Amino acid sequence: MRRRSLLLAAALPLPALAPGQAGAQGGAYPNRPVRLIIPWPPGQATDLMARVTAQRISEQWGQSIVPENRAGAGGMIGTDFVAKAAPDGYTVLAASTGPITTAPLVQRTPYDVERAFTPIAMIAISPYVLIVRKDFPAQTAEAFVARLKAEPGKYTYATSGTGAAAHLISLMFLSKAGLDAVHVPFQGSAPGLTAVAAGQVDFAIETLVATGSLFRQGNVRALGVSLANGTELAPELMPLARLPGLQGYDIGAFGGFMVPAATPREVVDRLAAETERALAAPEVTQRLATIGMQPSPRNAAGFREFLQRHREDFRAVIEANNIRVDG
Repeated sequence: MRRRSLLLAAALPLPALAPGQAGAQGGAYPNRPVRLIIPWPPGQATDLMARVTAQRISEQWGQSIVPENRAGAGGMIGTDFVAKAAPDGYTVLAASTGPITTAPLVQRTPYDVERAFTPIAMIAISPYVLIVRKDFPAQTAEAFVARLKAEPGKYTYATSGTGAAAHLISLMFLSKAGLDAVHVPFQGSAPGLTAVAAGQVDFAIETLVATGSLFRQGNVRALGVSLANGTELAPELMPLARLPGLQGYDIGAFGGFMVPAATPREVVDRLAAETERALAAPEVTQRLATIGMQPSPRNAAGFREFLQRHREDFRAVIEANNIRVDG
C-alpha cells in the first residue's frame, strides 16, 4: 500500500549508502560504485529490503552501492533495464515475485527470466495473510472455510488486480480448499484492502506488510497466514496449511538479488558471499522484520531451486484458471 509503505519508510531510517573508502584496487571487483536497480517506488517493501541489505554490503566491502528506483509496469521496466545491462557485476537487480515469476506467466515480458538473469541470493519472503471484514460471520479459519463451502459464490474477495501475486495466491487457497468466491480486482492493494476494511468486500489474502496495521488496529480480522510454518513476524497467526485439504499450502512473495546473465563467476560468487555475510548480521535481520519481510537467506543454488518451485506453483494455478493479462 503506497501511503502505508511510505509511512513505514519514514519510520525506518535508512542512511544513505556510504561512499567507497579504499575500494578494490588493480581491477578487482568492485573498484567503482555498484548500481542497485529497484523496479518499484521508494518505500515499497522490495525497496526497503534491498536498501537495508545493500547498506550492510557496502559497509562490508568499503565500496558504494547506489540505489536507483526505476518503477513502472508492475516492476518490469526496472527488471528489463537490468536484463539489458552489461554483465559486469556493476548493475544488480532487487528481484521480486511480480516481475520475475508471475508476470512472465500471464503476459508477454521484454525479457526471458531464465536466459536474462543469474540468481545471486534470496534475502527474504513476504507472508500473506487471510483477512476478513470485521463483522464477517466466522471467527476462525476453519469456520471461514465452512461458511464459504455452505454458500458457494456468495462471498467476495479483493486483490490488487487480475494476475497479480495476491490474486494467484488467493486462487491457490480457494482451489485447495474447494471454495467458490467472487473476485473483485482493484488497481493496487490499497483500494482493495480499504474496501475490506469498509465492509464492501468480504475478504482478501494480502501481504503482512499491507495488512498488519489493519488487523492489529481492529479494522479487519486476520484468520491465518500463507506460510506452512507460520511466521515469526506474527506468531499469533495460524498457518492456513493446517486446515483440511490445505496441506502443502506454503507460498509468499520473495525478495532477492540477481544480475545479468553472463556475469563472470568470480563476480557472482563475491556478490553471493557478501550478501550471505550481510544476512548473518542480527541488525539486518531485525530491520527486515521491521518492514514485514521474514528473513529467508538462500545462496545462489538454493535461490535457483526456490525460483523453479515458485514458478511451478504459480504456473499450475494460472493454467488451471486460464489467466492471461493480455491477449
